Amino acid sequence: MAGLQEYKCPCCGGAIAFDSSLQKMKCPYCDTEFEMETLQSYDEQLNNEKEDDLTWDTNAGTSWMDGETDGMRVYVCKSCGGEIVGDENMAATSCPFCDNPVVVMGNFTGSLKPDLVIPFKLDKEAAKAALNKHVQGKKLVPKVFKDQKHIDEIKGIYVPFWLFDAEADADIRYRGTKVRSWSDSRYRYTETSYYSINRSGSLAFRAVPVDGSTKMPDDLMESIEPYDLSQAVDFQTAYLAGYLADKYDVDAEQSVERANARVKTSTEQVFANTVHGYASVLPESSSVRLYNGKAKYALYPVWLLNTKWNNETYTFAMNGQTGKFVGDLPVDKKEKSKWFWIYAAIGAAVAFGGAMLVNLLF
Repeated sequence: MAGLQEYKCPCCGGAIAFDSSLQKMKCPYCDTEFEMETLQSYDEQLNNEKEDDLTWDTNAGTSWMDGETDGMRVYVCKSCGGEIVGDENMAATSCPFCDNPVVVMGNFTGSLKPDLVIPFKLDKEAAKAALNKHVQGKKLVPKVFKDQKHIDEIKGIYVPFWLFDAEADADIRYRGTKVRSWSDSRYRYTETSYYSINRSGSLAFRAVPVDGSTKMPDDLMESIEPYDLSQAVDFQTAYLAGYLADKYDVDAEQSVERANARVKTSTEQVFANTVHGYASVLPESSSVRLYNGKAKYALYPVWLLNTKWNNETYTFAMNGQTGKFVGDLPVDKKEKSKWFWIYAAIGAAVAFGGAMLVNLLF
């Protein structure tokens, strides 16, 4: 004989039973009442919910043709291990990641050839102007951040990105509440109604970027987004002339997890924006299924400058296409103390002058 089906309260999770006096299902823990048909429909919905399916075709990039890399050299930093690619005419340089000297390793080998590249649209002078504007007027910033010789060391570097395209079907279920209150001569009443809210639909994602370098912090690269992919062109080594290129050390397969997180978060945000008119809304289940998921390998232009101060490294980055700029600035405690005493002296002088004026008046 089949066992009795046990229903759990959608509101508090407690086991509920049939109340013969009400002819309804009732939760003994939160006193919520349910029609049997409502519970059956809710139970069928739970049983039909799907799991996430976030799979991609990660065959991105192509193999280099014979002779394509003849003029390219790999430079390796002895300090941080970073590998950067430049042309054979590039003079001795410092590492764009830690600012230490780099040495030539030899001819470029390995890796995949990028599918796309967004060429630099803003030159070095534009990057220096943005950095000067960023520090201008900030009296408490250490002097090294304003040193023009140091600012001149800002470097243009192509950062490797994996771009993920996919179509997505999604189903998301929320628990919503509506609250109604009223009162009579003796009591005030509050009624909370619970709703199961379902959203289903399809979305298309194009060029979801995940940077392929461990040396470039993900949050920093995401801060200078977005890039306009309509200006991307098929990769040619000529675009590397005069710039550096970071060799990816995170492949497309390893980047899937972050791509999934970005796709899932974006989907949930879009769906949540369609739920209105409730006192509260909580997501209870989410299913995102991808299809036609493919990856491309691209190089994005970034102007980069690392500054060392007090054993800390501060990174400034500018989108080489749009000019969007980010970077934190520290406070020099010695400068802060100096300006504190200057302002204190000014304040004291003003107060003294005010006191003299009072004495003259009276």
